[in-house]
Amino acid sequence: MSKVYCDMAMSLDGYAAGPHQSKDNPFGENIFDRLLRWRFEEADQHTTVVDKITDAGAFIMGRNMFGPDRGDWDLDWTGWWGDNPPYHAPVFVLAHRTRPSITMEGGTVFHFVTDGIHAALEQARAVAGDRDVSIAGGAHTANQYLAAGLIDELRLHIAPIVVGHGERLLADVGSIDLTPLDVHGTKLVTHITYRVNR
Repeated sequence: MSKVYCDMAMSLDGYAAGPHQSKDNPFGENIFDRLLRWRFEEADQHTTVVDKITDAGAFIMGRNMFGPDRGDWDLDWTGWWGDNPPYHAPVFVLAHRTRPSITMEGGTVFHFVTDGIHAALEQARAVAGDRDVSIAGGAHTANQYLAAGLIDELRLHIAPIVVGHGERLLADVGSIDLTPLDVHGTKLVTHITYRVNR
Protein backbone atom coordinates (compact mmCIF):
# COMPACT_ATOMS: atom_id res chain seq x y z
CA MET A 1 0.00 0.00 0.00
CA SER A 2 1.30 3.45 -0.85
CA LYS A 3 2.32 5.80 1.95
CA VAL A 4 3.02 9.46 2.58
CA TYR A 5 6.61 10.06 3.59
CA CYS A 6 8.68 13.11 4.41
CA ASP A 7 12.46 13.46 4.02
CA MET A 8 14.04 16.40 5.83
CA ALA A 9 17.64 17.40 6.45
CA MET A 10 18.02 19.15 9.79
CA SER A 11 20.55 20.34 12.34
CA LEU A 12 20.94 18.80 15.80
CA ASP A 13 18.84 21.62 17.22
CA GLY A 14 16.05 20.97 14.75
CA TYR A 15 16.48 23.58 12.03
CA ALA A 16 15.85 22.72 8.37
CA ALA A 17 16.60 26.23 7.11
CA GLY A 18 18.46 29.24 8.40
CA PRO A 19 17.34 32.87 8.55
CA HIS A 20 17.05 35.28 5.62
CA GLN A 21 16.17 32.91 2.79
CA SER A 22 16.77 34.53 -0.60
CA LYS A 23 17.56 33.71 -4.22
CA ASP A 24 21.25 33.54 -3.30
CA ASN A 25 20.63 31.55 -0.10
CA PRO A 26 17.67 29.19 -0.64
CA PHE A 27 18.28 27.47 2.72
CA GLY A 28 18.98 30.76 4.50
CA GLU A 29 22.31 32.19 5.56
CA ASN A 30 25.24 30.04 6.69
CA ILE A 31 23.51 26.66 6.57
CA PHE A 32 23.36 25.00 3.12
CA ASP A 33 26.95 23.72 2.94
CA ARG A 34 26.88 22.64 6.57
CA LEU A 35 23.48 20.94 6.46
CA LEU A 36 24.02 19.04 3.21
CA ARG A 37 27.76 18.49 3.33
CA TRP A 38 27.16 14.72 3.34
CA ARG A 39 25.40 14.95 -0.05
CA PHE A 40 28.59 16.26 -1.66
CA GLU A 41 31.57 14.97 0.33
CA GLU A 42 30.20 11.47 0.95
CA ALA A 43 27.92 11.10 -2.06
CA ASP A 44 28.96 7.51 -2.77
CA GLN A 45 28.00 6.45 0.77
CA HIS A 46 24.49 7.88 0.54
CA THR A 47 23.31 7.07 -3.00
CA THR A 48 20.55 4.77 -1.74
CA VAL A 49 19.26 7.46 0.61
CA VAL A 50 19.25 10.09 -2.15
CA ASP A 51 17.49 7.72 -4.56
CA LYS A 52 14.78 7.02 -1.97
CA ILE A 53 14.19 10.73 -1.39
CA THR A 54 13.00 11.23 -4.97
CA ASP A 55 11.33 7.83 -5.45
CA ALA A 56 7.72 8.98 -5.29
CA GLY A 57 4.78 9.17 -7.64
CA ALA A 58 4.04 12.77 -6.62
CA PHE A 59 5.50 15.47 -4.39
CA ILE A 60 4.13 18.30 -2.26
CA MET A 61 6.11 21.37 -1.27
CA GLY A 62 5.55 24.82 0.15
CA ARG A 63 5.87 28.00 -1.84
CA ASN A 64 9.07 28.94 -0.01
CA MET A 65 10.68 25.72 -1.17
CA PHE A 66 9.66 26.41 -4.75
CA GLY A 67 11.11 29.92 -4.84
CA PRO A 68 12.25 33.01 -2.95
CA ASP A 69 9.59 35.49 -4.03
CA ARG A 70 6.73 36.53 -1.75
CA GLY A 71 3.55 38.28 -2.78
CA ASP A 72 2.85 38.24 -6.51
CA TRP A 73 4.47 35.50 -8.59
CA ASP A 74 7.61 36.10 -10.60
CA LEU A 75 6.39 34.25 -13.69
CA ASP A 76 9.94 33.89 -15.02
CA TRP A 77 10.89 31.83 -11.95
CA THR A 78 10.57 28.05 -12.44
CA GLY A 79 12.29 26.74 -9.29
CA TRP A 80 15.79 26.37 -7.87
CA TRP A 81 16.69 23.28 -9.89
CA GLY A 82 17.21 24.46 -13.47
CA ASP A 83 15.45 23.03 -16.51
CA ASN A 84 15.43 19.42 -15.25
CA PRO A 85 14.37 19.28 -11.58
CA PRO A 86 15.11 16.04 -9.68
CA TYR A 87 11.45 15.08 -9.13
CA HIS A 88 10.44 13.63 -12.53
CA ALA A 89 6.81 13.52 -11.38
CA PRO A 90 3.99 15.95 -10.59
CA VAL A 91 4.81 18.43 -7.80
CA PHE A 92 2.02 20.23 -5.96
CA VAL A 93 3.10 23.60 -4.57
CA LEU A 94 1.05 25.04 -1.71
CA ALA A 95 0.27 28.68 -2.47
CA HIS A 96 -2.09 31.55 -1.70
CA ARG A 97 -2.14 32.88 -5.26
CA THR A 98 -3.03 30.99 -8.42
CA ARG A 99 -0.48 30.35 -11.13
CA PRO A 100 -0.59 28.20 -14.29
CA SER A 101 1.17 24.83 -14.11
CA ILE A 102 4.79 24.69 -15.29
CA THR A 103 6.05 21.72 -17.32
CA MET A 104 9.78 21.05 -17.02
CA GLU A 105 12.19 18.56 -18.58
CA GLY A 106 12.27 15.01 -17.24
CA GLY A 107 8.58 14.75 -16.37
CA THR A 108 8.41 17.31 -13.55
CA VAL A 109 5.23 19.41 -13.66
CA PHE A 110 4.66 22.04 -10.97
CA HIS A 111 0.98 22.55 -10.07
CA PHE A 112 -0.05 25.34 -7.71
CA VAL A 113 -2.69 24.51 -5.10
CA THR A 114 -4.50 27.32 -3.29
CA ASP A 115 -7.06 25.34 -1.26
CA GLY A 116 -4.89 23.81 1.43
CA ILE A 117 -2.88 20.78 2.45
CA HIS A 118 -5.72 18.25 2.21
CA ALA A 119 -6.56 19.28 -1.36
CA ALA A 120 -2.90 19.04 -2.36
CA LEU A 121 -2.62 15.56 -0.84
CA GLU A 122 -5.80 14.41 -2.57
CA GLN A 123 -4.46 15.58 -5.93
CA ALA A 124 -1.04 14.04 -5.29
CA ARG A 125 -2.55 10.66 -4.34
CA ALA A 126 -4.73 10.70 -7.43
CA VAL A 127 -1.77 11.04 -9.79
CA ALA A 128 0.64 8.86 -7.76
CA GLY A 129 -1.59 5.79 -8.02
CA ASP A 130 0.13 2.88 -6.23
CA ARG A 131 3.32 4.89 -5.67
CA ASP A 132 4.17 6.89 -2.56
CA VAL A 133 3.62 10.62 -2.04
CA SER A 134 6.51 12.70 -0.71
CA ILE A 135 6.12 15.79 1.45
CA ALA A 136 9.25 17.46 0.10
CA GLY A 137 9.39 20.43 2.48
CA GLY A 138 10.19 22.90 3.73
CA ALA A 139 9.86 22.62 7.46
CA HIS A 140 6.65 24.66 7.69
CA THR A 141 4.93 22.40 5.15
CA ALA A 142 6.20 19.23 6.85
CA ASN A 143 4.96 20.56 10.19
CA GLN A 144 1.48 21.20 8.79
CA TYR A 145 1.20 17.64 7.50
CA LEU A 146 2.59 16.18 10.75
CA ALA A 147 0.16 18.22 12.85
CA ALA A 148 -2.72 16.99 10.67
CA GLY A 149 -1.65 13.34 11.09
CA LEU A 150 -1.13 12.87 7.36
CA ILE A 151 2.46 11.53 7.29
CA ASP A 152 3.12 7.79 7.60
CA GLU A 153 6.92 7.83 7.59
CA LEU A 154 9.37 10.54 8.67
CA ARG A 155 12.95 10.27 7.42
CA LEU A 156 15.38 12.64 9.12
CA HIS A 157 18.92 13.36 7.90
CA ILE A 158 20.57 14.97 10.91
CA ALA A 159 23.79 16.91 10.43
CA PRO A 160 26.07 17.35 13.47
CA ILE A 161 25.71 21.13 13.52
CA VAL A 162 23.89 23.66 15.69
CA VAL A 163 22.21 26.51 13.82
CA GLY A 164 20.50 28.42 16.61
CA HIS A 165 17.67 30.02 14.62
CA GLY A 166 15.75 29.74 11.39
CA GLU A 167 12.90 27.44 10.34
CA ARG A 168 12.50 24.58 12.80
CA LEU A 169 11.12 21.15 12.02
CA LEU A 170 8.66 19.62 14.54
CA ALA A 171 7.48 23.03 15.74
CA ASP A 172 3.81 23.22 16.80
CA VAL A 173 2.99 19.71 15.61
CA GLY A 174 1.38 18.55 18.86
CA SER A 175 2.07 15.21 20.52
CA ILE A 176 3.37 12.54 18.13
CA ASP A 177 4.61 9.02 18.85
CA LEU A 178 7.35 7.71 16.56
CA THR A 179 8.70 4.20 16.11
CA PRO A 180 12.30 3.98 14.82
CA LEU A 181 12.52 1.72 11.77
CA ASP A 182 16.13 2.30 10.68
CA VAL A 183 19.21 4.17 11.88
CA HIS A 184 22.52 4.51 10.05
CA GLY A 185 25.00 7.19 9.14
CA THR A 186 28.52 8.54 8.89
CA LYS A 187 30.51 11.26 10.60
CA LEU A 188 28.61 13.90 8.58
CA VAL A 189 25.01 12.72 8.95
CA THR A 190 22.72 10.35 10.84
CA HIS A 191 19.77 8.95 8.89
CA ILE A 192 16.79 7.96 11.04
CA THR A 193 13.54 6.58 9.63
CA TYR A 194 10.47 6.68 11.88
CA ARG A 195 6.99 5.31 11.49
CA VAL A 196 4.52 7.98 12.60
CA ASN A 197 1.98 6.34 14.89
CA ARG A 198 -1.57 7.66 14.83
